[in-house]
Amino acid sequence: MPSLSTLVDNFNAAALSPEWGNAYGGTSVVTGQARVPCTVGYAGCQTGYAWTLAGASFFVQVPTTPDPTGATAEAYAAVTVQGTVEGTRVGFIINKVSGMLRCVSETGYWDDAAVELAYDPVQHLFLRLAEDGANLTWSTSPNGTTWTTRRTLATPAWIAADAELCALDMSAHRDGGADDYAAFDYFNTLDDGAVLFGGGEGSAQSSATAVGILVAHGTATGAAQATATAAGAAVYHGTATGSAQSSATAVSVDTDIPEVAGLAAGHFDLHIEQGATYVQVFTVMDAPDFTWDGWDARSQIRSAAASENGELLLDLGDYLTVGGATIRLSIPASVTEGLTRNGVWDLEMVNGGTVVRLLQGQARISLEVTR
Repeated sequence: MPSLSTLVDNFNAAALSPEWGNAYGGTSVVTGQARVPCTVGYAGCQTGYAWTLAGASFFVQVPTTPDPTGATAEAYAAVTVQGTVEGTRVGFIINKVSGMLRCVSETGYWDDAAVELAYDPVQHLFLRLAEDGANLTWSTSPNGTTWTTRRTLATPAWIAADAELCALDMSAHRDGGADDYAAFDYFNTLDDGAVLFGGGEGSAQSSATAVGILVAHGTATGAAQATATAAGAAVYHGTATGSAQSSATAVSVDTDIPEVAGLAAGHFDLHIEQGATYVQVFTVMDAPDFTWDGWDARSQIRSAAASENGELLLDLGDYLTVGGATIRLSIPASVTEGLTRNGVWDLEMVNGGTVVRLLQGQARISLEVTR
């Protein structure tokens, strides 16, 4: 079952994705965020009990927290990973009544040794929890990029014991006062909605061609999210002095590397059927005469990001072909037959010392029945 490192959602769909199948208390998607009601009842955006924190990490933005007015002891937003024993959980609790952010490892819904910080909505905008096989680490960030470690603890034994049996829960509750809500966003991604997803021509899980990334050029010197449509994923550019897609810096058109190098990698999930041939073609339309001539492609599927010592599940290098503006990924059935786990992947283009991360996302494996 999947690692929490592979759970990615920017909540820009019309409704919660199936991964949040245990959501409760009226949680919904509103204006591109997961909105969790904060009432005297309980509500949460929750996955099923089918995930693992062992060897995994996740981060999430908490842009809106409850108003403490009228509450006596608690009006909180929490992000926790829960084990099979009720009240056993690790994560973050922002209590607006006490004004504290607690980094907790609880049993019976309490942790006497919790690390508490005066809650700062700017410095603590993003929360991250990571497990490396030995330690559990709590971190905060103002931007999802620069992190400050807040607590480190030897990994509780239940995290390994409950591997593939844990649930991720983003919840809210208050003991009094008017109902409001907590909001959560950017789960394991910093994509801000400038990436628009579309379908390929036919089934992109067989031999069909799917459009990968279309680059549309803006004319302003600011954030140039001009109007553009794409059959695959549209990425918007500013000019050399502008800002493009989240905090990425746009590059001028006269540089010697593709303009996609100035943006964060696009998000694209691989959906691979075990025991079946997988063919996917990515086309980059950066200019009418654009090619990848002189560039090499490299790609891997891992159980988690390499920086977290994720296990290598498949090196895709032998199955990548670069030609003109296209990159073709063709994995033989004899190779996909050996894939049994979901993971994460990315695609990088290399030319000498220049590396462009073009795409990244989840690698989902549909297990074979007929053999």
